[in-house]
Parts: sequence; C-alpha cells; structure tokens
Amino acid sequence: MSNTTPIYIVGCGYIGKRLARKLLDKQIPVKGLVSSEASLSECGQVDIACEIIDLDHLQQAIDLTNHRLIYLAPPPRAGKKDTRIGNFLNATEACPPEKFVYISTTGVYGNCNGSWIDETMPLNPAADRAFRRVDAEQQVQQYCQRHAIPLIILRVAGIYGPGKLPLARIESGQPIVNQQDSPFTNRIHADDLVNICEQALMKLDLAGTYNVTDGHPSTMYEYFNSVARIMKLPPPPAISLQDAQDQLSEAMLSYMAESRRISNQQLLHDFQLVLQYPTLQAGLTQCAQDES
Repeated sequence: MSNTTPIYIVGCGYIGKRLARKLLDKQIPVKGLVSSEASLSECGQVDIACEIIDLDHLQQAIDLTNHRLIYLAPPPRAGKKDTRIGNFLNATEACPPEKFVYISTTGVYGNCNGSWIDETMPLNPAADRAFRRVDAEQQVQQYCQRHAIPLIILRVAGIYGPGKLPLARIESGQPIVNQQDSPFTNRIHADDLVNICEQALMKLDLAGTYNVTDGHPSTMYEYFNSVARIMKLPPPPAISLQDAQDQLSEAMLSYMAESRRISNQQLLHDFQLVLQYPTLQAGLTQCAQDES
C-alpha cells in the first residue's frame, strides 16, 4: 500500500483514534466519520480530520473510490439487525472502497461451555447484541461479494489497555462471581488490536475472517483479580452464581452466561504476527506503568 492511499475510519472512538494517529504518523491520509460533536472535538484535539454522519438517518451518498475503509461503529442498541451498517452500505453502493475491514466480536459464537474454538466454529449468537453483529457480518460479506473487493472481518475479544480497565468497578467494591462459577473470557490489548487493524488495511491481498485475541483466555474471576493485584487495589469480593442473579446487572449476567476459549492461531499465521502483549500479565504490567 502506498503512503498516499487514504483511509476512512467509521467510528473514531477508543481504538479508532489510536489507529488514526498511528496512520497519520506514517503520513497516511485519514478521515474519520463520527456520530457526535463530542467525538468531533476529541478527534480535533489530536489532529484527526473528521466529519459527523448520522448512521441512523443517512441519506447522502459517500464516495469511497480509491480509499480503504475500516468500520468500527457500534450497531444500534436494540433489535437483532444492524440498520446502521445497512444505511452506510447503501450510501456507498455507487462508489465502494478498494478494501473493507469490519470489526465484529467473538460474541457471535455464543456460549461454547468453555471449549476451545477457532474460526470454523458455527455462529450461535444468544444475546441480541451478538445477533446484530452476525447481521452486520452478513451484510458486509454480500456487499463485498457484489463489488469484488477484499474483506477482512476481525472478531475481536474483550479490549483492555490504558484507560480501559474496570478500575472504577473494582474500587467501588462490586462483587464478581467466584472462580468455580466464572466463565472463560478472552482479551486483546488495545495496542495489539491497533497493529492488527493497520495490517488488515495495508495488505490488499489479505482477506478472510479472524479471531482477534491474545490466545491466553482466563476466567472473569482471574481477570478482575489480576487487574486489582497489578493496579494495587483490593480484590473484589467473590459471590456464587446464584447470589449473582440478585446482585449483578443484567448486562453483566448476560456476559456471564457465555464461556469460550478462543484460538488466535489463524491470525498469527496469516498476519505473520508476534503480539506485543501475548499475555494478560504483560499487558497489565504495561498499563500499570502508563498509569504511574
């Protein structure tokens, strides 16, 4: 990819801003599309050129000719369809990009009862938020097939990094489910995810669907206790799954209902990738240094 090929980033939040800055530092032109004045202001503070679009009511055509695109915008908060990405794809139908990268979630696999899985695992969404992601994946696949453009779908595990740790929750003393009842969860450090997104955009001949995780799953109990220990906070109190039904939020309980261990071997192989933070310990240690 030449340094003059412009990149569109749809959804310039925590990861989008980091990716934009990395590309801009390499003199790669970037334009962000955001949904609010607050996001526009935040991007402006770090010199990322953006404009506001309303994906819920998008009417105007968008010309992506000779651009590459990464779509990070979240789906709507309700329903089983991602109408936002549908509106975006309609707006770009006449002038599609030369490559499309879509950020999905490992939630599309649903509950796997702690089993190890890879990209061949059939999709089995349970929560509405996962159904919305499956719908978006299907829409993007059909769009890219119509236009014969390469597509990479990145199914991303839980993202952690500087400023993206559950410190407030731990400090508030909210309980977590004990080790024996705790589901397996998977994570990726923000810096590694940004690097993967960059490579997905850069390599025009690379296409396919990839799980994005560090390959070292742990239980949710272990995750919260690791964060507390490394950030020198008191460990959160542990409760049974039965008690959790009364004490944890509905959103947290929905995450607790899914357990899976996700392989990243296909990602490491095809991207020829060595992760900067291959373990939670390595990533949290760096977070602690950044905090201090």
